[in-house]
Amino acid sequence: MERMPVWIDTDPGVDDALAILMALASPRHRVLGLGVAAGNVGLVHTTRNAIKLLEVAGRSEVPVHAGCDRPLLHRGPDAAFVHGRDGFGDVGYAAPRGRPANTHAALALLELSQRHAGELLVVTLGPLTNLALALRLDPGLPARVARLVVMGGAVTGRGNITPSAEFNIAFDPEAAHIVFSAWPRFDLVDWEATLRHGFGFDAFDRWVGEGGELARFYRDISRASRAFSAARAGAWHSADGLAMAVALEPEAVLESTVRQVEVELGGQLYRGATRVDWGRPEDGEGNARIVQRFDQERFVGWIRTALAGPPSA
Repeated sequence: MERMPVWIDTDPGVDDALAILMALASPRHRVLGLGVAAGNVGLVHTTRNAIKLLEVAGRSEVPVHAGCDRPLLHRGPDAAFVHGRDGFGDVGYAAPRGRPANTHAALALLELSQRHAGELLVVTLGPLTNLALALRLDPGLPARVARLVVMGGAVTGRGNITPSAEFNIAFDPEAAHIVFSAWPRFDLVDWEATLRHGFGFDAFDRWVGEGGELARFYRDISRASRAFSAARAGAWHSADGLAMAVALEPEAVLESTVRQVEVELGGQLYRGATRVDWGRPEDGEGNARIVQRFDQERFVGWIRTALAGPPSA
């Protein structure tokens, strides 16, 4: 069976790491590369984390392309208070041996979209800065991408970085505006969907305890993030993991709706909010298929498979 080519744009980040491991573990997909941006923490850390994760997973052949080190226009807040100052829980892991590829992430994506025109699955787990830059360089990009899955937004205004905005969109609203305006249809997995797909801390502790070196590595880098969540919520959530599950197994989406989604760029209260036109007829014309519910059993299955370790390339 021919495996679907996948490009992941990411800002690792603890939940990014889980999502990347899910993609590496999929027998139906082939990860061609990681494009990395600043987001959860700065670009030096996110790039280093991506390389280290691939090495621990035994997949160093997957190239890591460093991209934008800041938003397009205005600096945004990072999420070090959740992920740790280095993005991987400040556990002091040994430095990776590898280095990033020489090509900028936006250029690498454009090249792969030419080579795999009509086949490429693009999954974004962080701010959309790299993708927006690629679109400015080549507006024809969407026509060559088979499917785009975006983790971002808060479709009824329940944010996680401000009262109304989700982190990935709020970090670089201009980039999100460019992507949402240019793409004719994409899958949107927002923060509010994430909140409907949590799982217990005890269960997750059991899953990482049953795995090998890779599971132990993930247990260590996620410990601070899980403690942060435990102090504030009754369940642990992986926004990027859910987005990746939707990307890898779209047939397991149980509920979704097509709507027009736009990004608020101005104002102090609502900058970075995602505005949804709920007044249009359901499943009418719109740029986003908003995923509302995914098969929870399948989601857990993907996580447990990821923690068991990816197959060989």
